[in-house]
Amino acid sequence: MKRNRSDEKSRRAPSGAAVPRAELTEALYRAFFEEWAERGFAALSLERVAARAGAGKAAIYRRFSSRVAFADAAISTLGLRIALPEAEGTTLQEDVLALLILTRAVLRHPLVRRILPDLHAEAARSTEMRAINDRVAQARRERAEDLLDRWTHRGELPKDLDRDLALDLLVAPLYWRMVVRGLTPTQAELERQSRAIVAGLTV
Repeated sequence: MKRNRSDEKSRRAPSGAAVPRAELTEALYRAFFEEWAERGFAALSLERVAARAGAGKAAIYRRFSSRVAFADAAISTLGLRIALPEAEGTTLQEDVLALLILTRAVLRHPLVRRILPDLHAEAARSTEMRAINDRVAQARRERAEDLLDRWTHRGELPKDLDRDLALDLLVAPLYWRMVVRGLTPTQAELERQSRAIVAGLTV
């Protein structure tokens, strides 16, 4: 019987380097963050990352050229991003409170709380890590711009708003409390914080 060339080609194993599997890449990302949180970036070992993920070190170098490139890809893909509320509240304060609740959920994760301060410390010493840190911050700010657009469109904020200052004000107090001071605010504290932020935005 005559073989179908396309079928034969589809069954043929790929030649050259192994094709990276998405599930292994995700496992490597998780292992990378666990190693980073446990030991700090300066002492991070790619061999231990590979072992945590149940892979060989070659699996890392097929994907990333260096430890910094690995960090860049892991942060960009899984993010240390601040979530935004998907549904619109009926008031500015409801939206701000929803943002704070989602942000608290992100920042209370044990890996995030340990990695973020170390990322900032590394950024102070390394131009490469500074670039990664700046991209993470910029990505968060670009997403938060959508909220400012929403509130301006609803007439709750002036069109000549100092947007850069507003973006700082939205999450900086919560970030300071959780990441710098290591405290987790209660719901009541978030509500008070949301009222203070709204007052600052609308002053």
